[in-house]
Amino acid sequence: MLLIIRTVPQLAIGFSLLLSGFAAVAQPDITQTTPAIPLSQQNNHTGAYVLEKGEESLLARAWLSEQAQRSIDVQYFIWSNDNIGILATEALLNAADRGVRIRVIVDDLLVDADDELLLAFSAHPNINIKIYNPQHSVGVSFLQRIINLLTGFRQANQRMHDKVVLYDGQIAIIGGRNMADEYYDYDHKYNFRDRDVLLTGRVTQDIQTSFQNFWDNPLSVSVDSLIDQNEVTISEEQINAAYQQLHAYAQDPENFAPHIRQTLSDMTPRMQALMENLLWSEAQFIYDLPGKNPSDHLEGGGQSTNLLVDAVKQAKHSLTIQSPYLIVPKGGEDLFAQLIDKGVRIQINTNSLASTDNLYAFSGYQNQRDMLLHLGINIFEYKPNPAVQQQLFDRLHELGSEPPIFAIHAKTMVIDSRTLFIGTFNLDPRSANLNTEIGVLIYNSQLAAKVEQQIQTDMQPENSWNAKTGSPDSEASWLKRIQVFFLSFLPIESLL
Repeated sequence: MLLIIRTVPQLAIGFSLLLSGFAAVAQPDITQTTPAIPLSQQNNHTGAYVLEKGEESLLARAWLSEQAQRSIDVQYFIWSNDNIGILATEALLNAADRGVRIRVIVDDLLVDADDELLLAFSAHPNINIKIYNPQHSVGVSFLQRIINLLTGFRQANQRMHDKVVLYDGQIAIIGGRNMADEYYDYDHKYNFRDRDVLLTGRVTQDIQTSFQNFWDNPLSVSVDSLIDQNEVTISEEQINAAYQQLHAYAQDPENFAPHIRQTLSDMTPRMQALMENLLWSEAQFIYDLPGKNPSDHLEGGGQSTNLLVDAVKQAKHSLTIQSPYLIVPKGGEDLFAQLIDKGVRIQINTNSLASTDNLYAFSGYQNQRDMLLHLGINIFEYKPNPAVQQQLFDRLHELGSEPPIFAIHAKTMVIDSRTLFIGTFNLDPRSANLNTEIGVLIYNSQLAAKVEQQIQTDMQPENSWNAKTGSPDSEASWLKRIQVFFLSFLPIESLL
């Protein structure tokens, strides 16, 4: 299952997670400790732990993959073939070899995988792989892709943006991170400031329901059905060779440091301590149905959109948002204006032109920025090398004298410092109308305030530029400014 999304240089340091990153996961923050809820009540509540750092989020996934006994269900928009992606694949193969049922759904848009590799992994008796909405890559010729765009433009653009992994149906990790180096602070040039949340309890039932909806839907197609096996054949020897190659890669100490293996093997009591100190509260899992909505056009909303709008309308005092993209969908301007009229203070932290990796999305934001500022929204644009990077990026010193760009990818919202949302939903028309999204609303003032403080730290002058009082665009290169200038004239807002 080496799902090749884009070529990223292999990292010599491999899977070498720092112990400081492990400590952030394994040793619970006492500020997240609350009086224990009786077991009889935990059935109706959700336990949550926010994963702020890339290293801690990756290490939590690695340990849970090793501990799973029955099943691992995985949904990702991107699963790359870089160091992190390969080692995560090998971890799933190990789980499958010991009898764990592995089900994987990956969106088709960016997949560029070898058919032989996909067939090799789908041949494992405990591994099943499905491709969501195969319009572009797997089993689709270049000519067919063009035809799909011309005859079904909306369907070709409707993607599965969900990011979730569910272990034994009982513990889940959801949030903004895909499976690639740059989401876990392992890329040498560009990394994301992202956020996940580990969940257990009541909400995992709804996460399982959402996954099953996608698994059973005709939009999710098995690789065996997509690949013409009259043209692509794979022998038993080739299958075994693919598995052996993957295991050999993971056994190479240059790729997976031996002391990290030891750390994982010693991790059980510390993870148990974390689980015993989760914050338990009411929570609501938000998800879309496959296909998002029945519309033939580029609008139409969805379940996640409607539920988030309903939540935002309840704001009485404050609304704090962190989103990599900021293009207000249809109706968003009126909603923000209504909130401001009743005294709600709105703060948004998004990428600057200097930090963003998506110039198309930035061009849409640039076209709306003056309008949003005029409404009274406080906007802070993230710097490419924020000071907070030193706190969030434990192994920054290992990457050389020139630090990599650090850009926002977290999709988070805090309402009245009491309600917290973490998920995959960007503040843009694509998330509102086209892509399926997931997330969780957690009704816990302690956890909400803690995450809000993290976002407010990201908004500080050493980390972000104030869009109202400064000129953040001038900090970007001339090339980026010229590109965005021309992109801003394109009528593509509904696709952003």
